[in-house]
Amino acid sequence: MTSVTQHIVELNDVRFAWNKHAKPVLDIREFKMQRGEHVFLQGPSGSGKTTLLSLIAAVLSPQSGEITVDGQPLAELRRGQRDQFRVDHIGLVFQQFNLLPFLSVADNVRLSCRFSPTRKARASKEGRSLDQEIDRLLDAMQLSASEYRHRPTSQLSVGQQQRVAVARALIGQPALIIADEPTSSLDSDARQAFLDLLFSEIEAAGSTLLFVSHDALLASSFNRRVDLRDINSAAYSASTAGELR
Repeated sequence: MTSVTQHIVELNDVRFAWNKHAKPVLDIREFKMQRGEHVFLQGPSGSGKTTLLSLIAAVLSPQSGEITVDGQPLAELRRGQRDQFRVDHIGLVFQQFNLLPFLSVADNVRLSCRFSPTRKARASKEGRSLDQEIDRLLDAMQLSASEYRHRPTSQLSVGQQQRVAVARALIGQPALIIADEPTSSLDSDARQAFLDLLFSEIEAAGSTLLFVSHDALLASSFNRRVDLRDINSAAYSASTAGELR
């Protein structure tokens, strides 16, 4: 069971390598995020950003160190428990969105609640049905529910698919939203408009945001900017570059 703490994410002395014979990809003495923060994480390609996100999302496990998310030490969870913890507490926005093209817009947003009774209950806690909350999120993402809820996601533009992916991550008010390069396919005007929508809904949900991007121009919109190279003491070299992700 998780407990409410000041920090939504805490890493202490975390080391990760892809196998026991490889040099570490990540060696992080300390990294913390306060609840409600919007953190912009940057670093060059191959510096380990996606690996760090996978550790925080309980997809990967470090060789050593402690990772706590929403008050839960991840090392205490078995594999199945880690999967359930992730869907209950973390909303993920992938670079490629990972929408299911054979499902409608509404059913893609609903997926998180199908696997998480906890999020389904939170989505309906203010007297709205789950369908009403899906429609509210779509409207908030400027995708008119009356027009788009039954449309297959394969018929959407890239920008529209992106907003569906965000609605799916936000449904049920997860404590932490992790976004991995979600604006890479958008032009500069569309990126800022997307961020404004994202921040508005995250603040309404009381969630925390960890956002990865190569676009340093977006950093000024965030509470805090973190360069992975400043917190990761792993020694990069040409010989290890192929191991970094």
